[in-house]
Amino acid sequence: MKVVILAGGKGTRIVSVHNEIPKAMIPVAGKPVLEYQVELAKRYGFTEFLLIIGHLGVVIRDYFGDGSKWGVTIDYFIETVPLGTAGALPELKQVLTEDFFVFYGDTIMDIALDQFLAFHQEKQSKASLFLHPNDHPSDSDLVAVDGNKKITHFFSKPHPVDFVGRNLVNAALYILSPEIIEHIPVGEKTDFGKHIFPACLEAGLHLFGYISPEYIKDMGTPDRYEKVCNDVQSGKVARLNRQFQRKAIFLDRDGVINEEVDLLNDPAQLRLIPGAAEAIHCINQSGYLAIIVTNQPVIARNLCNIEELDIIHETLETMLGRENAWVDAIYYCPHHPDSGYPEERKEFKIVCECRKPNPGMILQAAREWNIDLSQSYLIGDRHSDIEAGEKAQLKACFLITQNEDNALKNLVQSVNL
Repeated sequence: MKVVILAGGKGTRIVSVHNEIPKAMIPVAGKPVLEYQVELAKRYGFTEFLLIIGHLGVVIRDYFGDGSKWGVTIDYFIETVPLGTAGALPELKQVLTEDFFVFYGDTIMDIALDQFLAFHQEKQSKASLFLHPNDHPSDSDLVAVDGNKKITHFFSKPHPVDFVGRNLVNAALYILSPEIIEHIPVGEKTDFGKHIFPACLEAGLHLFGYISPEYIKDMGTPDRYEKVCNDVQSGKVARLNRQFQRKAIFLDRDGVINEEVDLLNDPAQLRLIPGAAEAIHCINQSGYLAIIVTNQPVIARNLCNIEELDIIHETLETMLGRENAWVDAIYYCPHHPDSGYPEERKEFKIVCECRKPNPGMILQAAREWNIDLSQSYLIGDRHSDIEAGEKAQLKACFLITQNEDNALKNLVQSVNL
């Protein structure tokens, strides 16, 4: 399986750091960005590379040659005219006859590529995009997915003032079928996120989003470059690979993050509790996952449907994103054990393992995100939250006062994360 690396960028935004070498060759902790990518792919058994080069590409060829020094094979395609992120691929269709990776040459990442590929194959996807939340979704290209992780919409920046959506950012790492190339115009400057993927979606191709908290960040500006260097040297980049267990803070929703409203069933009812977004931002920066686990009997009570609850959660993510915070996942229980209401949805009126005080949502999150529960915490405002955390054998569970300003913030700051 080939790895195509887009390494022709001029790096105009980072010219103050290095202007005499291609962006993909800028050193991070003494090694070119591109070398980290070659070593990552080789670690997972992918040893065939095709580098698309342009500006100062001779520097790349002189450094890597045929790749034998790294135990890989490297071929090159010279882009004489810049064609954007996608425009060169029609020229390579004769050699890209099987599914292939696409890396952007200005990103530092440490991804479990085997798990990403397994997802792509399981979904029988024509294009799988690596997605993750970040602390600036308002100026990022966002993606919407359904419950099966199938992509439904692309939202390129800039977004309208009233935009509401999940904080799922296109991180510029793909696995593509050769069929995608058929949708790329020959000889035109095109971009995957803005032009090609939306066109493929409109043509009926099945595209999927692989959501992961692993490290992937472009170093295209001086500020980002400095941060990436620090993250490599501190070990953060390698530590966030999915092969390693992560720690998490599980959060109840109503009364902890947003104000408690009896059976909240409309996004207009959402109000963030003062200090909650700041607390979640602290969790994000600590390296812990921030995961919501919430009972939502409004579904069983038929006060709103699944789609309407999704909009409520999209609104919550948007509100947090505006304050530079994100949650990595939201798990909810739609069930309620008591029946007898005339408007209820009987299929959800059951005794289940996910409704707190049962630990089902926590245990599901642990499986899906490789979480070390013994080093994780839960914060809630009801005894049922605490009981669920104790049943899951979390390290500690904290009960806070419902709807209290800065309660979550004060607690998070007091815990040695």
